[in-house]
Amino acid sequence: MGRVRRLTLTLAAFFALLVLAGPASASPYAQYGIQDDAWLQYGSGSLDERLQTLDELGVDIVRYTIDWRAVERSRGNRDWSSVDPILNGLRAHGIPAVVTIWGTPRWANGGRSANWAPTRAADFANFAAAAAKRYRHVKKWLIWNEPNQRRWLRPTSARTYVTKLLNPAYRSMHNVSRGVKIGAGVTAPRGAYKGLSPVDFIRGMRASRAKLDAYAHHPYPLRRQETPFAGGCDHCSTITMATLDRLLREVKRAWGNKRIWLTEYGYQTNPPDRALGVSRALQARYHAEASRKVHATPRVDMLIHYLYQDEPSVDRWQSGLMSVSGVAKPARRAFALPLAQVSRRAVRTVLWGQVRPGNGRQRYILQQFRGGKWRTVGGARRTTARGYLTRTVRAGKGAKFRIWYPAYRLASPIVKIS
Repeated sequence: MGRVRRLTLTLAAFFALLVLAGPASASPYAQYGIQDDAWLQYGSGSLDERLQTLDELGVDIVRYTIDWRAVERSRGNRDWSSVDPILNGLRAHGIPAVVTIWGTPRWANGGRSANWAPTRAADFANFAAAAAKRYRHVKKWLIWNEPNQRRWLRPTSARTYVTKLLNPAYRSMHNVSRGVKIGAGVTAPRGAYKGLSPVDFIRGMRASRAKLDAYAHHPYPLRRQETPFAGGCDHCSTITMATLDRLLREVKRAWGNKRIWLTEYGYQTNPPDRALGVSRALQARYHAEASRKVHATPRVDMLIHYLYQDEPSVDRWQSGLMSVSGVAKPARRAFALPLAQVSRRAVRTVLWGQVRPGNGRQRYILQQFRGGKWRTVGGARRTTARGYLTRTVRAGKGAKFRIWYPAYRLASPIVKIS
C-alpha cells in the first residue's frame, strides 16, 4: 500500500512501481482489519460499544485468538464462555473474524508450557474441529501464531508444525464446516533466537507436504528506518512489507497461486517507545502506504493492524491507533481514511486513498492546502463500491492534500507531496 516516492528512485524502479499499481495485478477486495484481543475483552465501555467503535472505523475483519489451553483445561471438557461473547458479538455487528488457535494445554504436551506442540496430533485436530463446528459462521482460521519462533512453538521446526498442528487441523476443520479457509504459516518476519527465517519455514512446510488454503505472514519492519516500500534487507531470508515480493515468490514456488494473508502489522510510536518507535505522523503515513501496497499487490487479501490501543508497559507493544490513556493518534484517522502518494512526474501527481466507514460508494472531497486554507480539488466525488479512490492532480513537491469525509466531518492525515 502506497509509498511517497523520492526523486532518487531509478527509472527502472519507477516503472516497476507503476506496473505494481496497475489494475491487472491489484487485490481490489483486500480486507483491512485490527487485532487487539485484550482491548476487545477488557477495554473501556461495554463490548457492544467497543464493537461499534470498530464498525464506525470501517474495519473489514477482526483477528482474534482462541487459547486452547484456557478453553480445554482437561481433555474433552471445554468451556467457551470467554470466546462466545467476542465471536458472537462480531457476528451480530456484521464484522467477519479470522480466528487463530494457539496454546497447548499441559495435559496435551506432557506438562510443558503452552508453546510446546501437543504430543498427539489428534488432540489438536479434535479441538480445532470443535471450534470450527461451534463457530460455523467463522470461515477464516489461522493455525498457531509465529511457529517459526521458539517463543511460540517448540520444537521449532516446520515438520513439527505441519504434522502436529496444521495438517491434522486442516483435515478435521474441513470435515465439519463447509467453506472454511485455513491460513497456514502465520510466520514472524524473522526467526529470532534459535528460530527459522520465514523463507526457510516456507520451504520446510513444502517439504513436509503442508495443506493450506492461504499463507499468513506478519511483515513487521525490522528497524525504524524501514518503510513499507524501502529499507528492507535485499539479501536476507527475512520478509517484511518492504520485501513483500519475496513472500509472493516463495509461496508461489511452494504452492502455486495460493492467497496471502498479512495477519499482523504495525509501527510502534515515539512517544512512548523511544527505542523502537517512529513519530506518530510517520506511523499514520506508513499505515496508508502499506494499505496501498496491499491493494496494489497480487494475491494479497488481508492486512491486519496490531493494535487498537497501546499496551500499558512500554516494553510491550505501542503500535496502537490510540495511546494507553485513550488519546487518538493520527493513525486512527489514517485507518478510516488512508491517503498515499503513488507517483509524481513533474507536476502530475497520482494519489490513492480509501474511505473505509460506511457501505458502498462514499461521498468524499479531496482538498489541497493553498493560500492559507483547505480548498476543494475538483468538487465532491464518489469512491468505488469498496471505498477506493485514485486521483491525478497538478501538484509539485511540497503540496499538501487530505481527504475530507463529510458524513463523519473527518479529515485524513495530511499527505505532503515528495
